[in-house]
Amino acid sequence: MKAFDNSEFEKHKSEVKEKWGATSAYKEYAERTKNHSKERWNDLVEGMDHIMAEFAVCMRNEETPDSVEAQKLVKILQNYITENYYLCTNEILAGLGQMYIADERFKNNIDKHADGTADFICKTIEVYCHK
Repeated sequence: MKAFDNSEFEKHKSEVKEKWGATSAYKEYAERTKNHSKERWNDLVEGMDHIMAEFAVCMRNEETPDSVEAQKLVKILQNYITENYYLCTNEILAGLGQMYIADERFKNNIDKHADGTADFICKTIEVYCHK
């Protein structure tokens, strides 16, 4: 199952640029990804999808957001973003967690793994960022 779908990205590219185009993170993202092939994008999407699936498993296993396993997944997510897109600070990560539940596009996409996954990720990120 491919829950983290990047096909909507092109559709919302101007929205993303308008909201975050002036940030250093966006500039780093644009520079690092400007020459990505479709295959590279697919690999990145698959990697993110795998992380989201692991959060869903963690949630289904009744782990709490502050559990060691859940907190490890947040670090994996943060590292993945940093390694592949831009430096993902705790501040940026906290904003992403909020966006995962506030923006229905993200929420619906993430919750394809299991209902409530986006909310679980958001809460887990909140714990991680407030340590």
